[in-house]
Amino acid sequence: MTKADIVEKVASGTGLTKLETEAIIEGFLNTVIQSLREGNSIEIRGFGSYKTKKKNARYARNPRSGVKVYVPEHYVPVFKFSKDFKSAVDRGMKNSGSEE
Repeated sequence: MTKADIVEKVASGTGLTKLETEAIIEGFLNTVIQSLREGNSIEIRGFGSYKTKKKNARYARNPRSGVKVYVPEHYVPVFKFSKDFKSAVDRGMKNSGSEE
């Protein structure tokens, strides 16, 4: 499912136009990114939480050439699904018999 698919589903389910829905989704995503840039974590109860994790500087090996390369310290976004969300997906998958 792409962002365009999500916009279409949300728009049809809420009665909002696709443009309004797209603006809301873009606003949400931009807010999440900006908040993480500022070092904040975000918790959406029943869905999950976003935070950033610091990765220390290290040396890695290029798998193709075998050459050792330096990877500087950096931050990566991390998302953890809530227990409720995981349970809902698990129940839905078991009920539908889907394996994907």
